[in-house]
Amino acid sequence: MGRFRRLRKTEAIRNLVRETTLSANDVIQPFFLVEGRKKKETIVSMPGIYRFSLDFLLKEIESYIKLGGQAGLFFGIPHQKDAKGSLAYQDDGFMPRAIRVIKKKFPQFVVITDVCLCGYTDHGHCGVVINHEVENDQTVDLLAKMALAHAQAGADFVAPSDMMDFRVAKIRRELDQHQAEDVGIISYAVKYSSAYYGPFRDAAHSKPKFGNRKTYQMDPANSREAMKEARQDVLEGADMVMVKPALAYLDIVASLRRELTVPIVAYSVSGEYAMMKAAAQKKWINEKDIVLESHLSMKRAGADILITYYAKDILNWIREERR
Repeated sequence: MGRFRRLRKTEAIRNLVRETTLSANDVIQPFFLVEGRKKKETIVSMPGIYRFSLDFLLKEIESYIKLGGQAGLFFGIPHQKDAKGSLAYQDDGFMPRAIRVIKKKFPQFVVITDVCLCGYTDHGHCGVVINHEVENDQTVDLLAKMALAHAQAGADFVAPSDMMDFRVAKIRRELDQHQAEDVGIISYAVKYSSAYYGPFRDAAHSKPKFGNRKTYQMDPANSREAMKEARQDVLEGADMVMVKPALAYLDIVASLRRELTVPIVAYSVSGEYAMMKAAAQKKWINEKDIVLESHLSMKRAGADILITYYAKDILNWIREERR
């Protein structure tokens, strides 16, 4: 019979036998970019998160890097939208221009760009809409153009989040045919049609004007389907696969970890952030403790990398604990 408390007796012993750790190498901060200058727009449903114009975004990235941040996921929010999201895939669009500036100022910073049309379309859906249905193959063609524009501007990874079939293969071919073989793909391979995305849609002005996204995002009831999606994306050329949301889907993270050898990314989404932030503001929880515990659980489930709106805070807390 084991006397297990021997291994919990002191903090030093607990540190020695700890199975899972959370470090600065594990987290990626999302950033929202808008056009213009001197803009820092509040997102009411996500306290502490902002939409930045490029000049202010550069200052925010610099602050994040000083804390130990090494990578960011970037979402573009254009000032004009149309039915096909035309501003998403222009070579001289505001996102490619921003990528060039960011990589010039911070060449070692890992730039990951979200590749999806929802923030660029006037209807808010993630692709080309025909008769109120999102058309898969036409959408995939535009996503490949968008990914190429970002890659040629200097993005290190493109992250297709649309959940169209075969988009990873199409993007990989497009990149390879244009001498962008070294640009990686982080696929939103397992993206559920979740109620946890509400604050993000406020932030990115991307709420669908009609219907919903259930015909392309996954049913929260399904788990075997997640295996099919992830396996196929790896076969098509994904370098990493993502599970989104994170906390309510840790069983999926664990299943993918057993199945795959590529890095697994868990995206702790806006709804998760908003709930913890709101409870902390009400002083119902200890924000630091519950955030660190929640994110540690994602690592324990098998995630290698965490995309989280708490990344900057986590880096701050890790630095404080080392002092």
